[in-house]
Amino acid sequence: MIALNTCIGAIAAICTTVAFVPQVIKSWRTRDLSGISLPMYTIFTIGVILWLVYGLLIRDWPVIIANAITALLAGVVLLLKLKSIAQC
Repeated sequence: MIALNTCIGAIAAICTTVAFVPQVIKSWRTRDLSGISLPMYTIFTIGVILWLVYGLLIRDWPVIIANAITALLAGVVLLLKLKSIAQC
């Protein structure tokens, strides 16, 4: 049986990860990233990567999976933002 704290962590991980999907879809489709803050997404992506490293160190699968996916999603938005700045 899975421990309650692992279940709560998994549900929280799913919620926070899925929350990024609409932003990625909108950014990808419209290529309008004018409302996206480059410093915020840079700091956030670094933070998520550090959470991923932390999850790996403590071997906590909800932390690992959620942050790996969130890092990918936030990284896509960050790269689109950098690309839009480079084209200006």
